[in-house]
Amino acid sequence: QLQLRESGGDLVQPGGSLRISCAASGTFSGIRDVRWYRQAPGKPRELVASITNGGTTDYSDSVRGRFTISRDDTRNTVYLQMNNLKAEDTAAYYCNADIEVAPGLPVGAWGQGTRVTVSS
Repeated sequence: QLQLRESGGDLVQPGGSLRISCAASGTFSGIRDVRWYRQAPGKPRELVASITNGGTTDYSDSVRGRFTISRDDTRNTVYLQMNNLKAEDTAAYYCNADIEVAPGLPVGAWGQGTRVTVSS
């Protein structure tokens, strides 16, 4: 069964770094575009980073220069490296991926989220 799972969330001090992961498991042919979202209580879900099947990346203005999205297709995993973390980065982080369950048949998938808390 196809599943996405985020991991790596933790409590981090301001200015610190953290890498979170999004791993796909189950039966599928490949992973296309992947996006990281975050959502803080009382705020709408925000797109923070994306990476295409070809490796093209994009970032929201609030994280550009501090966050890096990458992928390791041999491990079916996408990463978000977060540096110089700020209190406003505190949120639950979710990955959203377009996954081919068969050649030419993509489906959308969401993970359950991993919590990142930035606090001194």
